[in-house]
Amino acid sequence: MKSFFRLVLLALVLLVVALVSALTAMRLAIHGHEVAVPDLVGKSPAAARMIVEQSKLELSVERQYYSPTVPEGKILSQLPPAGSQVRSGWQVRVAESLGPQRVAIPNVIGQSERAANINIRRRGLDVGAIAQMQSPDAPDSEVLAQAPPPNANGVSAPKISLLVATLVQPQALVMPSFVGQPLGTTTQTVQDAGLRVGRVTTAPVPEGSSPMAPFPGSIIVSQNPAAGEKVFAGTAVNLEVR
Repeated sequence: MKSFFRLVLLALVLLVVALVSALTAMRLAIHGHEVAVPDLVGKSPAAARMIVEQSKLELSVERQYYSPTVPEGKILSQLPPAGSQVRSGWQVRVAESLGPQRVAIPNVIGQSERAANINIRRRGLDVGAIAQMQSPDAPDSEVLAQAPPPNANGVSAPKISLLVATLVQPQALVMPSFVGQPLGTTTQTVQDAGLRVGRVTTAPVPEGSSPMAPFPGSIIVSQNPAAGEKVFAGTAVNLEVR
């Protein structure tokens, strides 16, 4: 029995040693493929690309910013920062300096979105984010605001974001049923619902009967749009009465 327990204990010890060895080998394998990120700030993109390729990394120039301190065409910032340990093949993202701001920020407020776009790009700038806002007092696609503001100084990026007006959408409604109700009551109900009364016609009458003009007590027998349809505020409701 003691020999059996010794064998079991020995097997457990060997298993633990094997696991520790495997973890150590895995850690060495992972860290063996790690490299230090070189310092690229102040270098040209071409020189930086050669440096990162020698370190078995990749370079991506993602953005351009104005800078009063870093010369134009030089790398302004990088991510990950220099000295970081990353895996081989990792992508280093950098921003390139445009030098000091030399372009005046134009005033495009009040222009159409298309005209503002042309005006901005004509100056060598880019259009940034475009947000929309419903405005009952401005024409559709008119620029309501911009960032940076006109003639701004100390701008970081050569982009102008715009706030553009859009048409106010009328309120959507579900058409109620007016069939079976008196014309007088229905007229008021239609107006209270934000709709308006359109044509009011009299349903055909049996032969030999005298047609009568619609009056407030006439009963609605059909309507257009039909009950349940989606309509917008101000829609005309045509009624047929008897």
